[in-house]
Amino acid sequence: MKAMILAAGRGERMRPLTDHTPKPLLPVAGKPLIQYHIENLARASVRELVINHAHLGEQIEAWLGDGAQFGVSIRYSPEAEALETGGGIYRALPLLGEAPFLVVNGDVWCDFDPSCLQLAGGDLAQLLMVANPDHHPGGDFHLQAGRLDDQGSPKLTFSGIGLYRPALFEGCRAGRFPLAPLLRNAMAQGRVAGAEHHGRWIDVGTPQRLQELERKLTG
Repeated sequence: MKAMILAAGRGERMRPLTDHTPKPLLPVAGKPLIQYHIENLARASVRELVINHAHLGEQIEAWLGDGAQFGVSIRYSPEAEALETGGGIYRALPLLGEAPFLVVNGDVWCDFDPSCLQLAGGDLAQLLMVANPDHHPGGDFHLQAGRLDDQGSPKLTFSGIGLYRPALFEGCRAGRFPLAPLLRNAMAQGRVAGAEHHGRWIDVGTPQRLQELERKLTG
């Protein structure tokens, strides 16, 4: 299985930290945030990685190189301007191949096991869900009996980690577009599964949450 790490975001809420450093390279407990993802994937024998980038992307390539130092192989999908999640994944599809692939948001930290996600039957996606954090109390999607929908309640929060079939993107066109409408359409067809993660997860979207993660990893 291949995996894609989304690393093209500008990180506006992290400014001024991201004015000169791309958010995935911000240090946490002595190493860049994105390195935790790479090491976690390598431990699970997911060794073929694709990383997209836009803002200061040359720094990401310079730091990570071809991935050999981490025991993985990294290919890059550069974007002249960030294409949002959907557009970024769609652009990278030729690098990801025809089999289901894992996608991880570069600005989250999570101790999940990649093997916990498994696509079944005609499902187009399986999303890893977490308890709603304080900054997102309403959640995103309803999980019941392993299935996700957009209408039920209570809702859990999408972790930013999911397993997808390339067919989810059929009919899309190159350019900037979000992922959520594609997922909601697939949910309406009953083709999206979900799994709840009960371990540690944090959306590292602000300097305050970056400091919180630093405390958790060093405390």
